[in-house]
Amino acid sequence: MCGLAGFWPLNGARVEGRDAVLAAMGQELQHRGPDAQGAWIDDTTGLGLVHRRLSIQDLSPTGAQPMTSTSGRYVIAFNGEIYNFNALRKELEASGNVFRGHSDTEVMLAGFEHWGIEGALDRFNGMFAFALMDRREQRLYLARDRMGEKPLYYGWQGNTFLFGSELKALRQHPDWQGEIDGSALPLLLRHNLIPAPYSIHRNIRKLPPASYIALDLKDSRGSVWPEPKRYWVLESFIGNEWPGTVEQASFQLESLLEGVIGEQMISDVPLGAFLSGGIDSSTVVALMQKQASRPVRTFSIGFDEPGFNEAEHAAEVARHLGTDHTELYVTPEDALAVIPGLPQMYDEPFADSSQIPTYLVSRMTREHVTVALSGDGGDELFCGYTRYQATARAWQSRSGLSRQLAALMRYLPKGLIAPVIRAMMPSQWQRSSGAVRQRLVAEAAMGNAGTLSEYYRQRVSHWPEPAEALVNAEEPEYALTSGLPGAVAGDPFKTLMWRDLNWYLPDDILAKVDRAAMACSLETRIPLLDRRIVEFALGLPTDLNMEAGVGKQVLRRVLHRHVPPELIDRPKQGFAVPLGSWLRGPLRDWAEPLLAEQRLKEQGLWHTNRVRWFWHEHLSGREDYSFELWGVLMFQAWFSSLK
Repeated sequence: MCGLAGFWPLNGARVEGRDAVLAAMGQELQHRGPDAQGAWIDDTTGLGLVHRRLSIQDLSPTGAQPMTSTSGRYVIAFNGEIYNFNALRKELEASGNVFRGHSDTEVMLAGFEHWGIEGALDRFNGMFAFALMDRREQRLYLARDRMGEKPLYYGWQGNTFLFGSELKALRQHPDWQGEIDGSALPLLLRHNLIPAPYSIHRNIRKLPPASYIALDLKDSRGSVWPEPKRYWVLESFIGNEWPGTVEQASFQLESLLEGVIGEQMISDVPLGAFLSGGIDSSTVVALMQKQASRPVRTFSIGFDEPGFNEAEHAAEVARHLGTDHTELYVTPEDALAVIPGLPQMYDEPFADSSQIPTYLVSRMTREHVTVALSGDGGDELFCGYTRYQATARAWQSRSGLSRQLAALMRYLPKGLIAPVIRAMMPSQWQRSSGAVRQRLVAEAAMGNAGTLSEYYRQRVSHWPEPAEALVNAEEPEYALTSGLPGAVAGDPFKTLMWRDLNWYLPDDILAKVDRAAMACSLETRIPLLDRRIVEFALGLPTDLNMEAGVGKQVLRRVLHRHVPPELIDRPKQGFAVPLGSWLRGPLRDWAEPLLAEQRLKEQGLWHTNRVRWFWHEHLSGREDYSFELWGVLMFQAWFSSLK
């Protein structure tokens, strides 16, 4: 697990002090790779690469990067792990390749030489982001893993093409401009994140999962935007024809998972796992312990506030499996200490409040191990979220109010739903609580949806109408508004899982885990997102995973063979924090100046009175607007950190 960054000046123009620039870019990624830094510059094109190393495999100097292939044709800076590199190495050795060390990076380079770029990408099984220079063709390749576990930003700033694992590295280049992309803000308010391909900065993009770009370094036109090309097509694995029973599917899944987890337990440094006590992490830990020769190190986090504590469930599972378990109970003071560092940790506004406990559990885990396995991905792959069934049911039986409001408001410009409801029902509006008003706006927005996907987009929106808070709220197209593949269009559950696999999983869950863990120099591995598991899960019919309204049946049956159902089968809590009460209490003094009236007015981005109304209503205790406010606060904190 590492970090990478680089630049290419148009026409190979020589960058003054380029060695120092590369060193500064790499230094910003030290947390991703505290063990070593290496740099490489191509004098012909001016391309520069820098790499920070967290040594996991091949701790010797033969694993150092940037690394050059045996022939000298390719040079790579690589972040991640290729889990099947030993098998690929044997295949390449049979073809005559000779290796100096035993790193997966060296195997990747030999693979590019032997199979070509797409041929090698097709064979790599792992999590990765890399920059690869083809010196013969003078071409730069940037690529990202299939599910989006590892990040990669890129884009033009003036006449320089910049790329890297995190935005903070790009900011060290003298050509960095850093203009805010206003079109990203409504997406941030809507979902508390900025989905790919967008970033908070104009002309800087996130490379989508399962994609690569190729930049011709001989091209002198300037600011050429290479289109991402997909090397793995997720929808091609969607199916509804499973020849066996749910029990048979669970045995096949268990066999696949055992192999995957066995591969991901290979490490030259100490290894453990996150354990929440839920189905996904418990399954991963159970199959780890089944293959381990001693107790697996497991880690969980808890809160003293009722309704937010899963640590006691994790402890019960740990006792049953016999793991070496460590837990940390989080106080509001712990959270307060983390929050000032969030803008630096995430580089751009990111407002999933579970980022706080994710960082704290990562920090605790890093005190004991260098690699941790995680259970993320099970809900999106095996129909686990309760919102899937609730959304499908609500879509089929939308209320009369939804339909009436939709009919009246279908042709309204964005941002006018709330004012029109207020004008249509002035007395009801005045008598309604803030929460009821918000529900009316949300109900109207959902009722206005013409498709299940749009209905779902509104249902998972924190601000159904970002124009309520933002002066400019024009929203670009993204994964929740793009077209659907035909294989999922007729199945509401597959439609919703598909949507989440393409935005919520990579842009929220995986981004959150990557930044929080890497801030602590902790490598995370996610077995459920191995390509074999994903391809198997997508081929299962929906009714195999659903029974009496309860999802994840195939995965549950795997776990029930190792952990008694009574320790697992309970309502899902998620990894939430008591943010509402914290904002009224220990976090209030931090939040108040960020939402100060004068500051909001000076920025020119906000409808100040509306944002302040939400803040005052929340402080009054009449309503909980923590989800709406957290996105605004994370932007304000990030914006303040730029000064």
